Amino acid sequence: MLHLLALALLATAGLAHAARVKDLTLVEGGRDNQLVGYGLVVGLAGEGDSNAASTLRAVANTLQRHGLSVSPQDIKSKNVAAVMLTADIAAFLKPGARIDVTVASLGDAKTLQGGVLLQAPLLGGDGRVYAVAQGPIAIGGFLGGSGGAGGATVQKNHPTVGLISNGAIIEREVPAQFVNDGMLRLLLHNPDFASAARMADAINLRWPGLALATDAATIAVHVPEAYRGHDVSFLSDLGTVECTPDTLARIVINERTGTIVATSTVRISHVAIAHGSLTITVTSNIGVSQPNAFNNSGTTQVTPSTQTAVSETKGSFTVLEEPPTIERLAAALNALGVSARDMMAILQSLKRAGALQAELIIN
Repeated sequence: MLHLLALALLATAGLAHAARVKDLTLVEGGRDNQLVGYGLVVGLAGEGDSNAASTLRAVANTLQRHGLSVSPQDIKSKNVAAVMLTADIAAFLKPGARIDVTVASLGDAKTLQGGVLLQAPLLGGDGRVYAVAQGPIAIGGFLGGSGGAGGATVQKNHPTVGLISNGAIIEREVPAQFVNDGMLRLLLHNPDFASAARMADAINLRWPGLALATDAATIAVHVPEAYRGHDVSFLSDLGTVECTPDTLARIVINERTGTIVATSTVRISHVAIAHGSLTITVTSNIGVSQPNAFNNSGTTQVTPSTQTAVSETKGSFTVLEEPPTIERLAAALNALGVSARDMMAILQSLKRAGALQAELIIN
């Protein structure tokens, strides 16, 4: 019933409120970039990789950089784990700034708990080093116990993936240029022709004739003469312009959690809905029959019994009149007393019948 109420509340919200340009768009040239790297985590107290050849070679190479010449065959250690490192570097970050690093086990280490990442470079898609990561790992959980035959293991969360907060230092700035030939481009987070046109109109109300929506995702904006040489100030003022984005008619269903989310623009045709259910319950009981106390020849008997009950809820047609909106549908389904799972089936049936004028997404 809570899910049905959520549908009704979403429907009564009406049209979307105006939002700022800076919350709806991304400036072309100012996007994030992904970094990746390979490293070694040490100090795992016997829970690291089980002497994998690649890990041992990496340990030997690390020791060699510190002036110790050893062969991988001479290394016997389960305190080390090979890991992959991932991070996102935002535009305009300068050398010396710090970013978070995600660490994930690459081999068969049981846990990264208590481990420390040795200095490791983080590379961009062009193969150049943009940051260097190092530091203790926080995994937000633990793995305890010996496991195996006769042992017990207790695990919380995922112990082979961790995070190093502010664990990487930027060494090279990602080149970013957001104004070219006196023009910048705004990229919509949710491309839509109506939203792009509305945003261009809102910008032109403040600076006439400077904005043009070139496609569903892009608005080209010329920098006004008064802001030439002050691009950052123009972007700051541009980001405060408000417009009302269009919302697609969409219903998203999560079958795992029973959550249903619908936008207020969902419309339905005139339709009649009937809902009923048949429930069959079968229970088995095991009874014991004891012999008479004065009858020594009797024996205890086990007497199984089975009960079957059939319950069918009567269905009734509910006709949806004007207005044909998701609000009306939610009220009608509430009146029918359907569960969230039943509502999913009804929405799918409405879509197959062609009565639901919305995109239906099930995940």
